[in-house]
Order: sequence, then structure tokens, then C-alpha cells
Amino acid sequence: MTSSSGSGGDMTSSSISSSSSSSSSGSGSGETAVENESADCEVAALPEASALNQIPKLPDPFTKLDGNRISTKAEWHCRRQEIRKQAEKYIYGEKPTPDVVTGTVTENRVSVHVEAQGKEIDFSADIVLPSKGQAPFPAIINVGTKGGFGGITLGEGRILDQGVAVIYYNHNELGREGTPEQSRGKPNPGKFYDIYGGDHSAGLLMAWAWGASRILDVLQTSGGDIIDPTGIGVTGCSRNGKGAFAIGVLDDRIALTIPHETSTAGVPAYRIADVLGRERTDHNYFGLNWLSNDFDPFVFRNNVSNAVKLPIDTHALIAMIAPRGLLVLENPHQAQMGAPAGHTATVAGAEVYKALGVEKNISYHSKVADTAHCSYKSEYTDLLVSNIAKFLKHEGEAAGELVVGSGGSLSMSDWVDWEAPTLE
Repeated sequence: MTSSSGSGGDMTSSSISSSSSSSSSGSGSGETAVENESADCEVAALPEASALNQIPKLPDPFTKLDGNRISTKAEWHCRRQEIRKQAEKYIYGEKPTPDVVTGTVTENRVSVHVEAQGKEIDFSADIVLPSKGQAPFPAIINVGTKGGFGGITLGEGRILDQGVAVIYYNHNELGREGTPEQSRGKPNPGKFYDIYGGDHSAGLLMAWAWGASRILDVLQTSGGDIIDPTGIGVTGCSRNGKGAFAIGVLDDRIALTIPHETSTAGVPAYRIADVLGRERTDHNYFGLNWLSNDFDPFVFRNNVSNAVKLPIDTHALIAMIAPRGLLVLENPHQAQMGAPAGHTATVAGAEVYKALGVEKNISYHSKVADTAHCSYKSEYTDLLVSNIAKFLKHEGEAAGELVVGSGGSLSMSDWVDWEAPTLE
């Protein structure tokens, strides 16, 4: 197959079975063959929330659970598994591994069949192929359907013009949002919960991340003639951006993560969001069930931020993405989106990128005109194009720029009291 308009064509299909959390010695550069390349690391039992100490500033991501700091780049492999387990226990809920995943890929759809715990589900995602370039095409998974909430805020045409396919993922099939301000404490609906139960610890963000990983299972094994499984990105804006961020954090096969104006439960640090006060943890947690019920001990209550009890924050989740590509897009003119908290988290997470020698792989942009929430800003284009070229098309070098707009930053010394070690 050569170039295609994405309007149909011959089908490429096969079946797969998945054990997607097996370990690998992959590089984390986008060519990683597994969902979690640190799964071979054993992590000690984590304390319950009631036993955690307060940490007012962003916790040191280089300090292991045993209290020792890592001193080599090799040690990051298992340190990131510690962070992952903390994220599952305290923030997102558990990400289970299914028994079987099978599927097919055509020029306009990826179809997924999952079996686990004696139950099965089916779902699909629409594919739009570019009219330029040659298969297999790199692709960006858009969290949200074509024409649905937010659409693809980067612009479908802008992505297709670069020879990159768009995969529209209906994440709400996997976990459906309930009634705002009235859903907490009620079982979650959706196909993920049809298998694992509505009271499973996974909040909606984890359910959405789990579903995206099943799409990746099928693309990786069945779709190689159409979609390049080593050139997959993910994006979304607002609540869909929260989902895109979680997907990128929790699946090492995502080569480039592009969260856009995510607000709390996305890129902005929880500790800082509570201080900024525009969308605190309680506003978000009791709004919809994006976060796990297990986040409850860390929610703002009685005029007190309990996020300081978290042993990690979003800067550590950003660090988990390293050395893969990350491009954070924000808009400081929309105060509710918490751009200063997002910038601080990104700069702190970038310290891990620097320590690993891949500081060019993380970029940030919030120096934009005052425009509507989830609108595309032309100021993003240069960084977007260079990151897509590097991480999805395997061309050129990443820019590695952190561009912050007026009113979009805070004093780092107020939030970071550690320095990155020199890792051997």
C-alpha cells in the first residue's frame, strides 16, 4: 500500500493476544514494544494515605521509596515504576491487564475485542489517513470523536498535512461521565466497568488510558501495514487533555504526548492548584469521577489543602514520560486551566529529562494571545511541527523549548527545594 486518502481500501487484519505489561529492555524512545517497560521492577507495599507525611513543596522525584536518591541513569528504570504504583494507588486507580486482546485495522477503523475475568467487550476507533506520504503512517490518537466535544483542537488538516494520520478515540465508550457534582460515590458506567465492575478503583482517566492501551495493542500487532506503531502520539484538550496526559504517562508505546489546557487532574500540580484556587482539587474531584475514589484523602477540605500529603505530584508523572516526547500546550489567559501550576510542574519534571540527558525531548508553550479555551493558537505551530517530525516521523531534532507567557509562571523556589543529581 502506498499513499491513501483514507476513504476506504483493502483491509489489513489479524488477531493478537495481549500480555501488554510484560517487561522489555526498550529504550523508551517511542520504539518500546510494551505498555510498561518497567514492569520487571518489584515495588514494596505502599503505605495507606493515613500514614503519609505532609510534603509542602513538590516531592523530590529522584528519591526512592527507601529514602535513597538515585545516582545512575539505569536506576531511573525502577524509580519510575515506584512512581507509577504511587500514581495508581493514590490518584488514578489500578490499570489491570486483560487476558486477551484481538483486533483488526483497516484504512478507516481499528476494531478492538477484549476478554478478561470471563467477560468481553468490543469497541472501535475511526482512522483518517493523510493524502500525502506513504504507509505505514505515523498517527495521533485524539481523545474524543470527530466532531465531538473539543474535536481535535490541533486541527485535523494541520495534522494530515504533515503526513500523519488521526485516530479518533471515543473514550466515553470505555468510561462514561455521570452527572456533574453528583457522580462521586456512584458506580461508573462504561465498557471498562462492564468487565471490571463499576466500583473498580480506576477513575475515568484510568479507564480511558486502559482503552487507549488496547487500541495500541491492536495497532502494534495488526496494523503495521497501515499505521506505524513506533510513531504514535496522543492529544486532547480540557477533560480530554487530562485523558491524553494519563494515556501518555501510563503507556510507554506513546512516542509523543500533547496535552492541551488540561487544568487540574492533568498537567498542573495538585498542590499548586489548591493554592491558586481557581480549580482546586475539591472542585475537580467532586465534579466528575475523573480521579479514583482513592484520591479522596488528598482533596481540599475545610480550607485546607490535603494535596500536600501526596508522595508525588504531576511533575513526577511528567518525569515518567521521559525520555519520550512531551509537548505541553497551555493558555494563561484562562485562569481556571491553572497554567502557572502546569508550567511549574513541567519545569520540575524537566529536571529528570535533563538528568537523563534528553532535555530536548520536553517542550512547553503558553505564550499566546488571549483566545478561547481549547482554541488552536498559531504560536504553537513551530513546536508542534518539530515535535511531530522528531517523535512520530523520526526526522530531525526536537526543539526542547519552554516558552511561558505573561502571568503563566510562579517562583520555582516556592515549590522546589531539591536539585537534580548528576546521573552516571
